[in-house]
Amino acid sequence: MRDPAQIKVHYRHRGKTAAHRFRLPSARRAAWLFLKNEDELIAEEQIFVREMLKMESIARAVAATKRFQEIVRSRDAAAFDEWLSETETLSPKHKNFVKGLRQDYAAVRAALETDWSNGQTEGQVNRLKLLKRQMYGRAKFDLLRARVLYRG
Repeated sequence: MRDPAQIKVHYRHRGKTAAHRFRLPSARRAAWLFLKNEDELIAEEQIFVREMLKMESIARAVAATKRFQEIVRSRDAAAFDEWLSETETLSPKHKNFVKGLRQDYAAVRAALETDWSNGQTEGQVNRLKLLKRQMYGRAKFDLLRARVLYRG
């Protein structure tokens, strides 16, 4: 067995882990970081968010997005109209988002004002399409019906 003094220096440190380096998040991940509470973020993410929010355009976009999130959570239909007019002027992407909301204005407004949801229906439709896709070309309607009705 060799004497530890004879081992080259670069082999001695091989077992130690290198300092953790923060990798820049993807655009999608960064968007989620902006929407989280600061206490939910690790130290590197907090630094990243703080540095990015120093840019005025990003800070305004994040503030508008958080405001929309709050409007939807609190179901405040009156604030929604005000938010639409304020957000239209932020950026082209926000303008396109607002344009889409205006096209479906009645549906969005109804979602904010009523307690009704079609989530259960959408879930059943999704399940039916999944079963149909799984059986593509293998069976006729009677087997599909049996699989939809079977809940095991």
